[in-house]
Amino acid sequence: MTAQTSPAQGPPARSGRRAAAPVRRGSEQARIAGAQLARSLHGLAERVAPAFRAVLARIAPVTRTVSTLGWIVLAASAVSLVLAFWFGWAEFAFLGVTLLAAFLIAIGFVIGRSTYAVGVELTPRRVVAGERAYGRLTVRNSGQRPVLPTRMELPVGEGVAEFTVPRLAPDVETEELFAVPTARRALILAGPAISVRGDQLGLLRRTTRWSDQVELFVHPRTVRLAATARGLVRDLEGQTTKVITDSDLAFHALRTYEAGDDIRNVHWRTSARTGQLMVRQYQETRRSQLLLALDGDGSRFASEDEFELAVSVLASIGCHVIREETQVSALWQGGALRVGTPTALLDDSCRIQPVAPAQSGLRGFLRQATLRMAAPSLAITVVGSQVPAAELRAAAALWGTDTETITVRVDESAESRVTRLGRTLLITLARLEELPALLKRAGR
Repeated sequence: MTAQTSPAQGPPARSGRRAAAPVRRGSEQARIAGAQLARSLHGLAERVAPAFRAVLARIAPVTRTVSTLGWIVLAASAVSLVLAFWFGWAEFAFLGVTLLAAFLIAIGFVIGRSTYAVGVELTPRRVVAGERAYGRLTVRNSGQRPVLPTRMELPVGEGVAEFTVPRLAPDVETEELFAVPTARRALILAGPAISVRGDQLGLLRRTTRWSDQVELFVHPRTVRLAATARGLVRDLEGQTTKVITDSDLAFHALRTYEAGDDIRNVHWRTSARTGQLMVRQYQETRRSQLLLALDGDGSRFASEDEFELAVSVLASIGCHVIREETQVSALWQGGALRVGTPTALLDDSCRIQPVAPAQSGLRGFLRQATLRMAAPSLAITVVGSQVPAAELRAAAALWGTDTETITVRVDESAESRVTRLGRTLLITLARLEELPALLKRAGR
């Protein structure tokens, strides 16, 4: 029986192997055909893409004038007309024709060319928070034909001022006055002035830009500081350090002459009395270098008013130091501030905004910001009321003993005072008007 079944089972096995080979060849051919098709489509897309982009660039000025509501009206009109044709419903035909007619009528409101010369002026360009600032928008028809009435939009800060420009004859000018809110420190951008043409339903909106942006600097409030405040006066000879040198201004002591010493430093009177050469030693002096830093971490301040108080402290000290012609570096998490003139510092202070919390903390921020700076003779750090005392101690220990440190912590709910916290003098400030007296007390 075994001899009879063996020949019967052999042929099916051989036929199965023959069938597998055509299946594999068929799948390989399908993959090859698919790859060729993909390459063909890719090549076709590369050839068609430039023409498609050119067509889009041509029609973009037209499509940009259609608002979202306009596209909805067009789509609703097309759907209504299709349903009317398919089902024969007269109601949908009426709806589709009405929507399409409204869109076509709206086109007439955006056709036409305007010839305007627009100017935007702000007076003054720099104000202190709380002072008044006014703006002036002038529109003149610079063409040879009358211009129809239009609407002019002027972004001012976070709001938008709208003005209706009447019909203007050639070379006729109209002006609009507006007030700029300056209750808080800010950098307010006015402009660009944009003319708007469109229908009353808002289906189409055609805008044209006529002017550039104009900056209005709303400076922080500042106070005048006493010229005798510690570390803030101009030091013509520099500050004395504990480093001993052979050539400087502050005399320290005499020592025995050694080979290589400058003969000009020999103290001849003492040398004649002692019978051996004696040379002078000096304490190294350095020109006053002030570092002014603001911790802009928004989570370290109890309120927005407290943050504004910190910026005012930074600006008050910085402007005083610049007027006294002392070398100063001012910085915050957003970068260094310009210190060439008080106006430049105040302009840059308008750009200061609260930043997100960082894991490095106050010491990490100061270390990173002053990595390539020489050690200052005085470092003043302005922080919020939510900074822990331990972090203030760690930040003050960042520099050597030759650097004096003052930390100004703004806290509107606390009592203003001057205390010692480790190596730093801690000034707790509740009101900006108290800053001059507190700095004077710290100097004593």
